[in-house]
Amino acid sequence: MLKRIRITLSVILFSLITLYFLDFREFLPDRVSFLAEIQLIPALLALNIVILVSLAVLTLLFGRIYCSSICPMGVYQDIVAWFSKKLNRKKKYRYSNAKTVLRWSVLAGTTAAFIFGFTFLLGLLDPYGAYGRIVTHLLRPAYLAGNNLLEIIFTSFNNYTFYKVSIYTLSIFSLVTALITLLIIGYMAWRNGRTWCNTICPVGTTLGFLSKFSLFRIRFVDEKCNMCGLCAMKCKASCIDSKNKQVDYSRCVTCFNCIESCNRDAMKYTLVRPGKKKETDAVPAYTYVKEEKQVNESKRRFLSASLITGLAAGNLVAQTVSDSIFRGGTSNTLSPEGISGDFLPRREFKRQIPIAPPGTPTFDHLREKCISCHLCVSKCPSHVIKPAFLEYGLGGIMQPKLYFDHGFCNYDCTICGEVCPTGAILPLTKEEKNHTQMGQVQLIIENCIVYYDETSCGACSEHCPTQAVHMVPYKGMLTIPEIRPEICVGCGGCEYVCPAIPYKAIYVEGLRSQNIIEIEHEEVDEIVIDDFGF
Repeated sequence: MLKRIRITLSVILFSLITLYFLDFREFLPDRVSFLAEIQLIPALLALNIVILVSLAVLTLLFGRIYCSSICPMGVYQDIVAWFSKKLNRKKKYRYSNAKTVLRWSVLAGTTAAFIFGFTFLLGLLDPYGAYGRIVTHLLRPAYLAGNNLLEIIFTSFNNYTFYKVSIYTLSIFSLVTALITLLIIGYMAWRNGRTWCNTICPVGTTLGFLSKFSLFRIRFVDEKCNMCGLCAMKCKASCIDSKNKQVDYSRCVTCFNCIESCNRDAMKYTLVRPGKKKETDAVPAYTYVKEEKQVNESKRRFLSASLITGLAAGNLVAQTVSDSIFRGGTSNTLSPEGISGDFLPRREFKRQIPIAPPGTPTFDHLREKCISCHLCVSKCPSHVIKPAFLEYGLGGIMQPKLYFDHGFCNYDCTICGEVCPTGAILPLTKEEKNHTQMGQVQLIIENCIVYYDETSCGACSEHCPTQAVHMVPYKGMLTIPEIRPEICVGCGGCEYVCPAIPYKAIYVEGLRSQNIIEIEHEEVDEIVIDDFGF
């Protein structure tokens, strides 16, 4: 019964969070976003005390329920393990000692990296962030392709329920990272079940420590157990030592497979009262290591010191790379007043500073908060948010940036801040979004077709919501763009629609910190009509 409840809950939560990443038509209600907010690392980065306390209490009461049902990566491993058992019905798990040094070294390294501002490692190992990248870069293209196939079929019958959507690669690096993550974790789950959760995952190690003190635990009923080992064979966490009738609660994910498999009803999930432990209660996982071998304390200290020193050096390198990337001017602007009679050769623009999504106060804020789950990338209706590579430095790999090759940032859109579960992108109202400056417009006049071909255009001005780009007299009846960067919000409308080829004549340069700007609107006198106008 307990196993059926666990499986039902896991399937529902897993399906909803997967569909939430895939849902481009906003079919699911907004309140489904709580599934991202209740994940441990996002709640920690967002300082959501209510969620953190709730998860801690849940673990202290019932064990690692989070790992068994709430974490999407945990459910993914269960699905892979289930298929593995279906194809090999003779497959059996077996008890193994906890990899204590490895588990705590990974947790210590991840924590140290986070403290030193190298959030990339935390985002890489966080199970929610890793699963989000898998869905965004691997499952979403297949989902969109399925939608387009249905669009072709339904349209042939004059049914326009579905509409065609564009499919393109967001980031080669993020795609490869997602694929490697999928294969590595999938392979480990195929071979040994929850190995990733109990050896690498920092969330699993943290909750494993709390679960040792949980009130409800799986225990042996001594008088019924004949030590057949069937429970250990079904334990995908490899945490049941049937010979000694012990369970390693730090690795147990409360899947209840052992209870369902026991033919003698010798496994129970019961309340353990403090001070009344039986000899069959589990002993901490770390006693197994102490019994088998003594870990050299000097090696631990050396490992920790080397790890922290290396991460500090890595953070310094990341900052150096970041500074070198952001160093350089944005003097690609030439005003109409400075145009000479001789034509200048066309030149390619190079954005010196990336453009962070609206609601990101500074690059440092983004690097410290973002775990690269790519929910904002998946949910952006304009498809302008893409994963960065080295634009933010080493510490900002795979974090979101704006790129205007497939669209521009809608002037009133605030979705990215609404869906971000970590607070890396702060939520904005439409009024706040309209006054948030993400970047500033830059003009390369020699690339403009009005200047080069002496052809009328003005597309950039037509798509500027603040008139930071406007047209001024040029030659005869021609008008040419003129810019006011101080009132530009950086939406990229001008850059996206600019028809100049091969190089754009206008583009947006990013800002290291976003500004709040005041935009003057012309007041229109109200016209009062006393009577009919004819």
